[in-house]
Amino acid sequence: MLRKTLTLLPPRRRPFSSSSSFSPKPLTQLQRSSFESSLRNSLTSHDSDQAWKLFRSFAAASSLPDKPLLNSLITHLSSSLLGGGDTPLRHRLKRAFVSAAYVIEKDPTFLEFDTLLALLQSMRLSKAAAPALALVECMFKNRFFVPFDLWGGLVIDICRENGSLTSFLKVFKESCRVAIDEKLGYMKPGLEACNAALEACCLQMESLTDAESVIELMAVMGVKPDESTFGFLAYLYARKGLKEKIKELESLMDGGSKRVLYSNLISGYAKVGDLDSVSDVVLQSLKGGDCSFCEETYCEVVKGFIESKSVKSLATLIIEAHKLESLSTESEKSVGFGIVNACIDLGFSGKSILDEMDAQGGSGGIGVYVPILKAYCKENRTAEATQLVTEISSSGVQLDVETYIALIEASMTKQDFVSALTLFRDMRETRVVDLKGSYLTIMTGLLENQRPELMAAFVEEVLDDPRVEVKSHDWNSIIHAFCKSKRLEDAKRTFRRMVFLQYEPNHQTYLSLINGYVSCERYFEVVVLWKEFKEGKTKLDHALADAFLNALVRGGFFGTAMQVVEKCKEMKIFVDKWRYKAAFMETLKKLRLPKLRKRKMKKVEFLDAFRNWVGITT
Repeated sequence: MLRKTLTLLPPRRRPFSSSSSFSPKPLTQLQRSSFESSLRNSLTSHDSDQAWKLFRSFAAASSLPDKPLLNSLITHLSSSLLGGGDTPLRHRLKRAFVSAAYVIEKDPTFLEFDTLLALLQSMRLSKAAAPALALVECMFKNRFFVPFDLWGGLVIDICRENGSLTSFLKVFKESCRVAIDEKLGYMKPGLEACNAALEACCLQMESLTDAESVIELMAVMGVKPDESTFGFLAYLYARKGLKEKIKELESLMDGGSKRVLYSNLISGYAKVGDLDSVSDVVLQSLKGGDCSFCEETYCEVVKGFIESKSVKSLATLIIEAHKLESLSTESEKSVGFGIVNACIDLGFSGKSILDEMDAQGGSGGIGVYVPILKAYCKENRTAEATQLVTEISSSGVQLDVETYIALIEASMTKQDFVSALTLFRDMRETRVVDLKGSYLTIMTGLLENQRPELMAAFVEEVLDDPRVEVKSHDWNSIIHAFCKSKRLEDAKRTFRRMVFLQYEPNHQTYLSLINGYVSCERYFEVVVLWKEFKEGKTKLDHALADAFLNALVRGGFFGTAMQVVEKCKEMKIFVDKWRYKAAFMETLKKLRLPKLRKRKMKKVEFLDAFRNWVGITT
C-alpha cells in the first residue's frame, strides 16, 4: 500500500545507488522563497490542487518547505471540512497520506504530532483502515516513535469500525517490541490496547497461540489483566473445550466479579453447541451472584438451544435457575425473563417455553410471563394477555403493578373494555395499595367511547373499595354520557342512585340533566328537577339559572320560571330578561290562549306575570 501510493510523488535519488541517471536539482533560495509564498497563498485560498503541485515541486527537488508550512499543508489536506463530495475528500486524504509518508521517510522531525493526529482522525472519519495502518508501519520502519497513547486508540477505533481488529495486531506487537527492546516506556500499549489485541486473537482469529503471545507481552510490560482480559480468554477456551484452562482463569480472578467471564463462557459454549456447559455456567453464576447477563448473552443462549431443537432443556434451565434465585430478585433480572425475552426478540414463541415448563410441572417465577405480556400489549393482543393473566393468577403467581397498568392501558386503547375490566378485577384481588390510576384510565376511556352503562356498572363494582375514590364528578360523567346519548331514564336512575348514596349533586349534575331533557323536549322533567334542586344544597348561579329559565320558557312552565326569577332576585343574580323574549314569543305561538283563559286561569296568570317581567306589552 505504502509503495503503491508513494508513486504519486516524483522519484527521489536513492543513496548508494549504482545508477546515477537521476540527480535532482536543488532549489535556489529565490525558488524556495517563491514556492513557499505560493504555497502559503494556496492554503489561504483553499486551493488544494495548486498546493499539491507546489509540494510536488519541493519533492522533485528532494526538498521540503519550512516546518510550519509543511504541517499546515498536511492538516489542510486532512481536513474533512473542505471541498464538496466524497471523491475530492478521498483524493485529498490520499494526498495527505502520501505527503506524511514522504516526510517520515525524508525527515520525520518535520512532522508535528498534532498533524499526525489530524490525519489519523480524518482517516477514521473516512473509515480508511489500510492507509492508517500503513502510516503507522511507515513510522516504525523509519524509527519515528510517536507515543502509543497518541495514536493507539485512534487506530483501534479505525480497525474496529472497519469490522476487524486483526489488522491492529501487527502494529500492536511492533509497538510492544519497541517498548521492550528499545526500553521506551511511552511506546508501551495500555490495558485497553492489550484487550483489543486479545479480542482479535480470541474472538476473530480464534488463535490460542496468538492469544498466549499477547498475554506474555502483557506480563513482560507489567500490564495487569482485568475482567475483559479474562473474558476474551474464557470465550476462546470454551470454543476449544479447554476446561482446565477455564478453571485456572476462575482461580486467577480472586474474588472479583465474574459476570464478563460467565458471559463469554456462555457465548463460547453456545457457538460450539455445548448446551450442557451453557446450563452449568448459568446455574454456577447464580450460585456466585453474578447472573446479570445482557440481552445479547441471553440471545446466544436461546439461539443455541432453539437451533438444537432443545426447547425442553431450555425450559428445564429456567426451572432450575428459578430454584436458585433469591426471592428478592427483580422479575426483569431473572434468568426466566432474560430467556423468554430473548425468545420473543428472536421471533420464537415465548408461550411454547411456558407450555413446556407446565408439562414439566415447574415454575420460572413471574419473570417468564412479563415479556410475553409486554409483547401482547405491543401487538394489541389484549384478549390473549387477559387470558394469560387469569392463568397466572390461578397458579398463585402475582403480577407487578406496572404490568397490570400497561395491560389495562393497552386494552383501553384497543377499546377492549371487557379485558380492561377483567384485568382491573384481577388487580383488585392483589395487594395493590393504589388503584386510582387504573380506575381513572378505565373511566376516561369509557366516557370517551360513550359507554355510560359500563361506567355505571364499574362504579357500582368499586364503591366499597377504599383503594378507589368514587366522587361526585364520576357520577356526573355517567349522567352526562347518558344524557348525550338521550338515554334519559338511565340518566334519571343514575341521578337517583347518586343521591341515595349521599353523593352531593352539583352544578354540572343539573346542567347535564337540563340539557338532556331539553334535547328530548321533556320540559316537565325540568319542573320536577327544579323542585328537587330547591330542596338540595347546591346554590343557584348564573349558568344554572339561565339553563332552568331557558328550558321552562320553552316548555311553557311560566309559574316555575317565575320561581327561578324570584330566586335570582333573592340571591342578587343578574338575569338578562331580553334573552328570553324570543323564546317566550315562540312558545306563545304554540299556546291556544282563548281556550287556556277559559280552563286554566292560574296558568294564564303565570304567563301574564312572565310577559310583564320580560317587558312585553299586550
